[in-house]
Amino acid sequence: MPRSPSAQQILDCALDLADACGWEGLHLFAVANELGVGLDAIAKHFRQKDDLVEAWFDRADQAMLTRGKGSDLAALNAEKRLEELLMAWLGALASHRTVTGQMLLYKLEPGHFHLQVLGLLRVSRTVQWWREAAQRETLHLCRIAEESLLTATYLRTFLRWLRHPMEDEADLRAVLRRQLRCGPLVFLLRR
Repeated sequence: MPRSPSAQQILDCALDLADACGWEGLHLFAVANELGVGLDAIAKHFRQKDDLVEAWFDRADQAMLTRGKGSDLAALNAEKRLEELLMAWLGALASHRTVTGQMLLYKLEPGHFHLQVLGLLRVSRTVQWWREAAQRETLHLCRIAEESLLTATYLRTFLRWLRHPMEDEADLRAVLRRQLRCGPLVFLLRR
C-alpha cells in the first residue's frame, strides 16, 4: 500500500473492515492501521467517519450517472429510465448492503442531528441526480410534485432493498415499476 492512500482505497478498506465488525464498530484508527498509515493520511481525505458514508453514497450516485450515459436509455420511456437508473444506484451499493443499512441507522441515532440533516440533504441530492439522469424536464408545480413523489418512491424502494436482501432483483424491479405507474406520478411521467 502506498504511504498516502487515495480516498477510494480508504473507503474500500473501511467498507471491508465494517463488513466484519459493523459500522458502529469501525474506527478510523483501525482503517489507518490496516492501511499502514497514520490518522493524518485518513484526515487528508475524510474529516470524520460520516464523510465515508457520504463518499459511499457519492459512489452510488456516480454509478447512476454513468448508467444515465447509456445509449440505450434515450429510447426508453421515463418510467423505464427511472427504473434502470435507480437499479444502477442500488447495484453500486450491493456489495456492502448490510453495512449500508448500518450506516443509515448510525445517522438516525438520537443526538446525531447534524448527521440527520446531512441525510436529508443526501436524499434530496440523489433524487435530483436521479431526475437529471432520467432527463426529466418538468417545471414549477409539476416539478415539485414529481420530486416529492419520486422521493417517496426512492425511499420506499431503498428501504425495501435494505430489508429484503434475499429478494430477487426482478421482484424488486416489479415493486419499483408499480410505484412508478401509480396515481399522480404516472400522470407526471407521461407528460
